[in-house]
Amino acid sequence: MASQTYKAWSVVTASTTSFTVCFMVWMMFAVIGIPIKQNLGLNETQFGILVALPVLTGSLIRLPLGMWTDRFGGRIVFFILMLSTVFPIWLISRATEFWHFLVTGLFVGVAGGSFTVGIAYCARWFPRNRQGLAMGIFGAGNTGAAVNKLVAPSIVVAFGWTMVPQVYAVMMLVTAIAFWFFSYTDEEHAHGDSNVTVREQLAALKDPKVWRYSQYYSIVFGGYVALSLWMTKYYISEYGFDIQLAALLAAGFSIPGGVLRAIGGWFSDKYGAHTITWWVLWISLVCLFFLSYPQTDLTIQTVTGPKTLHIGLNATLFTVIMFTMGIAFAIGKASVFKYISDDYPKNIGVISGIVGLAGGMGGFILPIMFGALVDLTGVRSSAFMLMFGIVWVSLMWMYFTEVRPMGAELGRQHPEPSHFT
Repeated sequence: MASQTYKAWSVVTASTTSFTVCFMVWMMFAVIGIPIKQNLGLNETQFGILVALPVLTGSLIRLPLGMWTDRFGGRIVFFILMLSTVFPIWLISRATEFWHFLVTGLFVGVAGGSFTVGIAYCARWFPRNRQGLAMGIFGAGNTGAAVNKLVAPSIVVAFGWTMVPQVYAVMMLVTAIAFWFFSYTDEEHAHGDSNVTVREQLAALKDPKVWRYSQYYSIVFGGYVALSLWMTKYYISEYGFDIQLAALLAAGFSIPGGVLRAIGGWFSDKYGAHTITWWVLWISLVCLFFLSYPQTDLTIQTVTGPKTLHIGLNATLFTVIMFTMGIAFAIGKASVFKYISDDYPKNIGVISGIVGLAGGMGGFILPIMFGALVDLTGVRSSAFMLMFGIVWVSLMWMYFTEVRPMGAELGRQHPEPSHFT
């Protein structure tokens, strides 16, 4: 009979693999949306809606999925969730009108809710001092966004975009079956507290800490999802690359945003969720400051006549900064969930559902706002300007609700010695 340790790591491995495939499906329109946009003649806002709509469903369903995971266990919920997406994924290949893609995208978006199920399912197999690592490893399934950018463009070029959803549908079915055979149910902890009522679960919505963590997650996860959806097209529009090269470079942001999440979990276990999240937001703010600056030609009147300077990021520097921000987001995604496992050890499913919903809604709203801003201003880097403002607001919120109270508490514990005798 398999040991508890073996079962725990088998659950993490099966869940992480399944989440990777679910994330590939969730991000599918980041690649196939580009030829669809060309075929249907969509504007930037319509493209934003197309790529973001699956994120809406995957966000809204996270709270009920978290509640069901606490009540029925992660294994059965995860398995049913994956099976429910197979047919809608296949139907995308048959879509011909804009509304066809929107409707099928809503159903396919359910795959994005797998995060809430898996994060609670994996966490319960480990002691508290190792939950950050376990959740970080599972969260590395975010690399599905990068895998999608590496796999889907090759399929599009070789067979056309309609082959991508067909391949992904088969992949999802095989993954669901494999997950069932390599995962386990432990009755002692797999179901959480089944006596908790829906009203008691929803009471978490009144907790201000939950909303603060939701705001952080709307940046490190919502921003990650939004930029993962947007970057391939950004490279094509801004630098004139073809779809394969654009997707490859965009993967430079997506890969660290997933792979390094496990390291973020380890850092959070070692140094604490607050410290890691604080530095993640500052690093993100600095990166977004440089990313926000649009391509500019500046003419200066000199003693020898006018001279024109070009100011702007070239593709190499842009990719390096995006890679850096991808690392920060990866670590931040883990540190936010370390907050949750520390503060709500008995209610991880529901709290992660709420926070995950907020993060997913960020991933839904931001691409639409990106497109609308480009249509309104004509400035492609306006997407980063928007995110810069959001991160700044979050830093101020964190400062007034965490940093200052902690400083005041430290001052009470270690008062300054008096200089008067």
